[in-house]
Amino acid sequence: MEYIGYYVLIGIAIFIVALIAANFKVVPQANAYVIERLGAYHTTWSTGFHIKIPFIDKVSKQVGLKEQVVDFPPQPVITKDNVTMQIDTVVYFQVTDPKLYAYGVERPISAIENLTATTLRNIIGELELDHTLTSRDVINTKIRVILDEATDAWGIKVNRVELKNILPPREIQEAMEKQMKAERERRAQILQAEGEKSAAILVAEGKKESAILQADAIRETKILEAEGEAQAILSVQKAYADALKLLTESNPSNKVIALKGLEALQKVADGKATKIIVPTEISSLASLTTSIQEIWNTKLPDAEQ
Repeated sequence: MEYIGYYVLIGIAIFIVALIAANFKVVPQANAYVIERLGAYHTTWSTGFHIKIPFIDKVSKQVGLKEQVVDFPPQPVITKDNVTMQIDTVVYFQVTDPKLYAYGVERPISAIENLTATTLRNIIGELELDHTLTSRDVINTKIRVILDEATDAWGIKVNRVELKNILPPREIQEAMEKQMKAERERRAQILQAEGEKSAAILVAEGKKESAILQADAIRETKILEAEGEAQAILSVQKAYADALKLLTESNPSNKVIALKGLEALQKVADGKATKIIVPTEISSLASLTTSIQEIWNTKLPDAEQ
């Protein structure tokens, strides 16, 4: 009997230790526990170590505080111009009050889905098809504002709402595809025309620049030729001036001057001029002949020697 009582005491001790250990709770990061005492809300445990009273306190709900993403299936909506479309939405929300989330609404995710579908139908029903397809940001903002206001009583904050896919009827999709194809072809034609225009402009500019360079080359050539001719004339004039200078410095006799005049007349007579101007210094042909004869006689003995 003593052994039986000993085992009973050990069993009771183990039960008490297990009971106490079961009431030690550690709340993980980004979580909260809603605690009820005797069936009524008592408190909310945040992250850390907690102890609850056995048989009196109870963890009513474990709530995650991280942002959650819910992808709702496509919902049928009708636009203002009576076009039925399928639109699926993605809602990003976060629990801000665990108590309201636990007691504010039954099945919060389902409530958000139904509220989203209703709000989407109301907004799309005021828009025509074209406006619906081009106003995603406006629709997203309107849905978010309405959902955030409605879910505030549930301890939920809606951070963002996105229209994931907008699927109009098949015939409208085909018409849109044809329109997009025609638009792509039009843009391609415009790009091709702009390319050809740019190419033509480049060719014309190339020809223009080539003509300008050619004209500049001709002008430079003529300038160089003119400068060469002017330089040649200057050289001839300089040589002639130097010859006159040397002749003047040698103090030539009248006979030499007469001979030079005769050489000049000979060159003039050989030309194509129809008139010959005789210098006034040569008074008569007889005196010129006499001068030449004297010069000839003077040089003749020298030649014989």
